[in-house]
Amino acid sequence: MELFIWIIHVAAAITVVVLVLLQHGKGADMGAAFGSGSSGSLFGASGSANFLSRATASLAAVFFITSLGLTYFSSDKTENKGVMENAIPAQSSKPVGSAATIPTDDGASKAREIPE
Repeated sequence: MELFIWIIHVAAAITVVVLVLLQHGKGADMGAAFGSGSSGSLFGASGSANFLSRATASLAAVFFITSLGLTYFSSDKTENKGVMENAIPAQSSKPVGSAATIPTDDGASKAREIPE
């Protein structure tokens, strides 16, 4: 089921991109308002939505629905841990002022102290 939603999701995303690129922009008819042609308004004639805009809106709705579906399927329903429970592992019980010792490379008994 998740694979089917992924296929629909990717196809809808690609189709929305193609449809948006195919549409005629509102600013393209701006020159017509200043004397080079006739137009209904400054930014082009505003009429009812054509097929491309309706198809884009429908595919955008499909894209959002498949996004919600993929979010639902990717959520882990077995564990209900909070965000902070998964973020940081439990700290050690060392006092704040203690230092860790790191052996040197020469194998001697010297050690450098590095504060935590």
